[in-house]
Amino acid sequence: MLNKEALARHMQESGAAKNLGLISDTHVPVRAREIPNKVFEIFEKVDYIIHAGDLVDLSVIDKLEQIAPVLAVYGNMDGPEIRGKLPKINTVKVVDWKIGVMHDPGTLFGMSKMREIVKQNGFNVLVYGHTHHPNVKWEGNVLFINPGSPTNPIPPFVAKPTVALLKVTKEKLIPEIITI
Repeated sequence: MLNKEALARHMQESGAAKNLGLISDTHVPVRAREIPNKVFEIFEKVDYIIHAGDLVDLSVIDKLEQIAPVLAVYGNMDGPEIRGKLPKINTVKVVDWKIGVMHDPGTLFGMSKMREIVKQNGFNVLVYGHTHHPNVKWEGNVLFINPGSPTNPIPPFVAKPTVALLKVTKEKLIPEIITI
């Protein structure tokens, strides 16, 4: 995994637009043997990948890092090995935007806990997972985004596998949910 300080410098340099790949709830190898190849195609041109937890195996980060540097957090299904290597909450500054990531910021209890986390940390963006359901929600200038799951959408017979892209410029954030 890339040194966080080196990554922060990389993401701040030049103020040029950055493209982020957002992914969560991969559950490899428990609920899926591997990350679908389509994810690698979608993320082919990203500068950076954010994984919002429930990797289940650290090899997920190794695979994603073949494309771009990865910032990740642990989720509720991640065991002691992953919890020992990844934090519960993480952050990176991209251009001039502070992006936070957390697996479960209290999503099942509505937005109040999520708003509190954003306010306490000064986030402009909160990337989260846990629900396996993609969601993009703006509250003022704050973006809340869940990329869903590329391997285990819920409900399985209705929802489709998804990831997200986030284009970050000095002026704006452009989120996009992509069905695999």
